Amino acid sequence: MTIPKYDEIYLPLLKHLNHGEIVKYRDFEEPMAKHFGLSPEEVAQEYDSGNAKIFFDRISWALTYLNIARLVERPKRAHYRITDDGLKASDDPALIEQLINERYLEHEEAKKKAKQEKESEQHSHIELSSDTGGQTPQESLFTTAESIKETVCADILNTILGKTPQEFEKLVTQLLHKMGYGGGIHGAAMVTSYVNDGGIDGIIKEDILGLGRVHIQAKRYAPENTIGREEIQKFVGALAVAQSNKGVFITTSRFSRGAIEYATTLNGTTNVALIDGQQLAEYIYDHGLGMQVEQTIVIKRLDGDFWDKMSDNPAEE
Repeated sequence: MTIPKYDEIYLPLLKHLNHGEIVKYRDFEEPMAKHFGLSPEEVAQEYDSGNAKIFFDRISWALTYLNIARLVERPKRAHYRITDDGLKASDDPALIEQLINERYLEHEEAKKKAKQEKESEQHSHIELSSDTGGQTPQESLFTTAESIKETVCADILNTILGKTPQEFEKLVTQLLHKMGYGGGIHGAAMVTSYVNDGGIDGIIKEDILGLGRVHIQAKRYAPENTIGREEIQKFVGALAVAQSNKGVFITTSRFSRGAIEYATTLNGTTNVALIDGQQLAEYIYDHGLGMQVEQTIVIKRLDGDFWDKMSDNPAEE
């Protein structure tokens, strides 16, 4: 039996979830393998890189697209449950493709709109496409890698929103430390008391004596929310009380233009960096916090110095 493509797994996944109960991510492999009649060797087959099992990876992508189409939902990370639309689609395979195509486009348009609203941050949008559009194979590979990154970043934000505010504060403090703030200082990153924190959620010590400090405020808001100028002003006030001139305001939502302009026009005595949800997810992805490398692709080219040292064959007369 050939390992099915990810779009061939849509319907069996929905049928498997028809009972309405929550199913863990790892518990899909065995029943799907049984449905498709795969041998243990086929289930265990890996990509050439050896970094991931092909069948399980395709199940993962099928669940991602079903989730984008709102045919399944994730009550919490790595747990799935069928939706009312999913129940309807499980009896109408044509509806599955229709909803995935329609809602994937909606999903991409929503991302594009959000990025366009942040032109000052100069984020570019790269869409997943089956057409290379005149790209070289290497450019096409990079485009696909960027599209995969965008999908994983969306998963990162969804996962964060399923955690408590306290866990979010720990996460962003860990992230800044991993990004190099505090260096190798033991205990450089700390979360403040959740009660009466004075508007400061975390602190990074920049030196061993703690003379230099970066103060953090973390707001775990829904992505559609917008943080305005007033909240940044309150944070600046909290920094003044803490006798600090360095702050980072991190959120899972986004900042208004007024908030961005205020933060960039502070008089220099206080510096505040703003990190919105999209940038936060990208930092987590790029710095590998809570991430696993799934696959590594090595691209090689000729070493000109090596080959140029060899004698060329004389031209034939």
